[in-house]
Amino acid sequence: MDFALSPEIEETRLLVRAFVEQHVMPLEVDKNNFDEHENILESVMAPIREKAKSEGLWGFQLPKSRGGRELGVVGMAACYEEAARSPFGPLAFNCAPPDDGNMIVLNKILKTDALKDKWLQPIIDGKVRSAFAMTEPQGGCGSDPSLTYTKAEKVGDKWIINGRKWFITGADGAQTFILIAKTSDDERKGLTAFLFDADQPGWRIERRIPIMGPEEHGGHCELVFDGLEIPDENRLLEVGDGLKVTQIRLGTARLTHCMRWLGMSKRCMEIAGEYVKHRMSFGMTLAEHEGVQWMMGEVAKEIQVGRLLTMNAAWKLDQGDFAKTEISMAKIHVADTLHKAADTAIQLCGARGYSKDTLLEWIYRYARQARLVDGASEIHKMVLSKAYLSEGPDFFSWG
Repeated sequence: MDFALSPEIEETRLLVRAFVEQHVMPLEVDKNNFDEHENILESVMAPIREKAKSEGLWGFQLPKSRGGRELGVVGMAACYEEAARSPFGPLAFNCAPPDDGNMIVLNKILKTDALKDKWLQPIIDGKVRSAFAMTEPQGGCGSDPSLTYTKAEKVGDKWIINGRKWFITGADGAQTFILIAKTSDDERKGLTAFLFDADQPGWRIERRIPIMGPEEHGGHCELVFDGLEIPDENRLLEVGDGLKVTQIRLGTARLTHCMRWLGMSKRCMEIAGEYVKHRMSFGMTLAEHEGVQWMMGEVAKEIQVGRLLTMNAAWKLDQGDFAKTEISMAKIHVADTLHKAADTAIQLCGARGYSKDTLLEWIYRYARQARLVDGASEIHKMVLSKAYLSEGPDFFSWG
């Protein structure tokens, strides 16, 4: 139960923290740096990304042989949290969604260096963006993968894709896509995963779906497939392994969300903490009021609980465990914590917190998606219930 980080991870964490404060946070102040979707312009971030790369702060989750830091999942947890003290920090280090999850899964399942050079390396290098086309308007590949209606039909040595996907994060401007499609009616082996390039004909972006909160680069898009041809050589794993590909990707990806959300939660409390230390009320600072102390203490506790849950799941993943229940616990708790941190910080900062003078209202609107993306909280609670009913007292075993 030694929670001390290795010297390499601790050194990297501190470098990431300093880099975010020096190079990323200053960008938040100038509204000219933002696009119409409330994200920092990619052109503004480009030189920051190059600087991070030149300083060796790039791809914490990726092999050193391909330009990453290869810090393991525990190292990712420590560094992603620091990166996301600014919501725009993960982009600086190439650990923003959906690219980070796509890079992790492609590194695991692509069989040859030639395939990795073609499909993975450009994403690692930051030359292209990627997207994971899974969710469908009629419910497919969300909480119930059996409701997938986008079909892939084998014709010769090609697959013909017809159907529709939506809420595909980062699709607008992405070059590399991972696509999940139905290849049979088999309940467990009916889905297959494919790679395709944005320049291929037979598909289009129908619309960029407006959402309540700020967007990642590339938005959340609805895609239409009308005869897209994918060579069989661009199939990922075997026919029928589509669900396996999604599970490989989403396990770690769900946890990386928690890592980033913890960073944003900490930032909310940093903003509020600085404010209450100086804001006077009835002859004393807000920080001296007992009620304010209770609010700050409650959120600090919830953030630390989330950090422990996340680090426990990260450690298990590093040991080769699937950490299914641990990830579900972290996902539920940290999603709630992000909202609580943003809400509490706004309350403590009053009108200033509700205004656009700080990031708090941005994070508050962003936080609502946390209980939905990569499995709604209710689904993760079902996972925990099923595990508990199956394991009984052993559910609470150590190790």
